[in-house]
Amino acid sequence: QVQLVESGGGLVQPGGSLTLSCAASGFTVSSYVMSWYRQAPGKGREMVAFISPGSTTNYGVSWKGRFIIARDDAKNTVYLQMSSLKAEDTDVYYCRATRNYVHWGQGTQVTVSS
Repeated sequence: QVQLVESGGGLVQPGGSLTLSCAASGFTVSSYVMSWYRQAPGKGREMVAFISPGSTTNYGVSWKGRFIIARDDAKNTVYLQMSSLKAEDTDVYYCRATRNYVHWGQGTQVTVSS
């Protein structure tokens, strides 16, 4: 059974850093395109970053240079290192695994506020 469990969200001050984790089970993350998405209330999900099986990474324009997506194959976990956080980064962040099917985690709340 495929399962994605996000963690690491919370409250952080503007300019601060946070690292989100996505622990996977039931499949191998290195064989999937692993992505992080965000979603604001009443809006659709927006891609933040992805990492391919070949370790190619890509970022949305708003996050390039501030966020880093990484994968630990030994832990079967994907991370999103977030730095220089802004108030507009506040959202629920979701982990997604894509191969023949799409699988989503339950999300983790990130709040950037002083």
